[in-house]
Amino acid sequence: MPQNNVPLINGREYAWGDVIINIGGVVIIGVTAIDYDEDQVKEDNYGQGTVPVSRGYGREKATASVTMYASEVEGLMDRAPSGKLTKYGVFEVIVQFMVGTDIKTHVLKNVEFTKNARSMKEGDTKIEVQLPLICSHIIWKK
Repeated sequence: MPQNNVPLINGREYAWGDVIINIGGVVIIGVTAIDYDEDQVKEDNYGQGTVPVSRGYGREKATASVTMYASEVEGLMDRAPSGKLTKYGVFEVIVQFMVGTDIKTHVLKNVEFTKNARSMKEGDTKIEVQLPLICSHIIWKK
């Protein structure tokens, strides 16, 4: 039976407890989730025959959102012009995670908040706010 002889990074896998999120130059400890991704349009081009003869590459698009406690959002709103989160301005989101001495850094570039909303109900013990973001691109290795 084959064995996997590749060990984990320093014997541990990355975990939420290893993540540090910096929004606009400030480490935000009340973040409960962050999502970001990018995709690129890729299309096979056909010519003679039944198989592609080339491939075309189109736009890259990055999307992101962050979820944090309402108290953190209120703090960001205090620094935004007129208290409007959508007028906060352009910033970077830096996501770092470390296991041992190995630090990985992802940078979301030219980020802005696109929406500010609240949802709460009876029985909630905390208010979490999901904020959609617009960003130009993601630097996956720094």
